[in-house]
Amino acid sequence: MTYLKEYQHSIIKPLVYFDVFNFPLNEDELFLYSNGASMSRSELQEHLAALLDKRTVYQLGDFYALQDDKAMVEIRKEGELRASKAKKNAEKKARLIGRFPFVRGVLISGSYSKGILGKDGDIDFFIITEPNRLWVARTLLVFYKKAILLNSRKYFCINYFIDSENLQIEEKNRFTATEIITLMPMVNAELYEQFYANNDWVLDYYPQADRLETNNTQQLKKRRLGRFMEWLLADRFGEWLDTRFMHMTFKRWQRKFGHMTDENFTIAMKTSRRISKHHPSNFQSRVLNQYQQKLQSIENLI
Repeated sequence: MTYLKEYQHSIIKPLVYFDVFNFPLNEDELFLYSNGASMSRSELQEHLAALLDKRTVYQLGDFYALQDDKAMVEIRKEGELRASKAKKNAEKKARLIGRFPFVRGVLISGSYSKGILGKDGDIDFFIITEPNRLWVARTLLVFYKKAILLNSRKYFCINYFIDSENLQIEEKNRFTATEIITLMPMVNAELYEQFYANNDWVLDYYPQADRLETNNTQQLKKRRLGRFMEWLLADRFGEWLDTRFMHMTFKRWQRKFGHMTDENFTIAMKTSRRISKHHPSNFQSRVLNQYQQKLQSIENLI
């Protein structure tokens, strides 16, 4: 690949990836998501202009996309407005989750962490727990969601847990790299920084990326009930209970999602003492498949 094509290719990749979501990017985002580590801002503008001339890329006001569709910009702006309105609710729920027993860190992922919220979108929380108490923490949070929130997940989607001694994400691909660099740290800045340091492999995909500011991140103290439950479950009984909750949940998932192939189930419903992933739609695989198909179809145009 020539020098010219290499840089243009590095611009195309994030546009292709976000095209899966019909999400146009502005110039700052293109620079962040570009995998051309040595590309300056002026070089980005130069190669972007060449792609615009070839009509491989389209400019939609302040945004760029692979589709000449201004409706994408309006949809994005509407999503940004909804996200802005949901800000206080998201912060409130993050604080609430952070006070639960054995929860050590809370981050927001998904579309909200990219600054938008769909009409029927929810706020996804990425939760870091005390080692060997992940399933206790998860079970308590799920019980709260079902019993108190009546199983509403709009502002309380808790589908990914890891523990504080297992901070590196196993799946290393563009989907997980994008999620990691856009995670919004809400509770425990120090733990977030440790998490980011343990996942520096994301720089292979996004060399321009850096950890997010943690100015608004809180360090919460557990309330009396939380401290009491942590004390009560600190011994072997807590160890047994954590294992028991994991096995019960895994068996329930096996029954409920028995239609999934073993490979998809392993990826989408990852279950161990150190990780819990509940993604029954296997969104990651669907996005990566669409990304590869779109990328192959456009590579010959540059």
